[in-house]
Amino acid sequence: MRESAARPRKVRADSARNRDQLLEAAKAAFAQSGPEAPLEEIARQAGVGSGTLYRHFPNRAALLAGVYRREGDQLSGAAERLLAERPALEALEAWLHLLIGYLATKRVVAPALQAASEEGKAAYEAGGSPVKDSLARLLQAAVAEGAVRPEIGPEDLYRAIIGLSYGYDEPDWEPSARRLVGVLLTGLKG
Repeated sequence: MRESAARPRKVRADSARNRDQLLEAAKAAFAQSGPEAPLEEIARQAGVGSGTLYRHFPNRAALLAGVYRREGDQLSGAAERLLAERPALEALEAWLHLLIGYLATKRVVAPALQAASEEGKAAYEAGGSPVKDSLARLLQAAVAEGAVRPEIGPEDLYRAIIGLSYGYDEPDWEPSARRLVGVLLTGLKG
């Protein structure tokens, strides 16, 4: 076996950039036009050709799954970054606002994802655990700092967030959810 065949191939910088631009353009297009947004328009908004879109995402289901995974990865990754930058309660608050943005994307993408393919269903099912883990990490840090009542556990906060997400398919949901984050945090304080 040749040595080069054993090593994984490095992703070129321009390829990674194109992928990120496609995912960002797709997120915006899906939010504006729904999951049936024209793929050619997404490629144009990303500044790439249709061939580049199809090299990265061979079909609509793959693009939907890519957007969903990216949003979940960004949300999960934000927890540690926020905890490193600010006190735990402030980190939790900032993360909850990011969660609202994630849910806004999810309301558009998730139904199409679940109906699209096995890949879509797998992406949807895999998304919940990292989000719950991040929530638990943020809450544990806030409890450890004494900023949140010690009897509040991750499942309590998760249930509250389920309530917060109620009606997320209605047009006025996002501003209402953002206001409710403040109410929720006031109730959590130790």
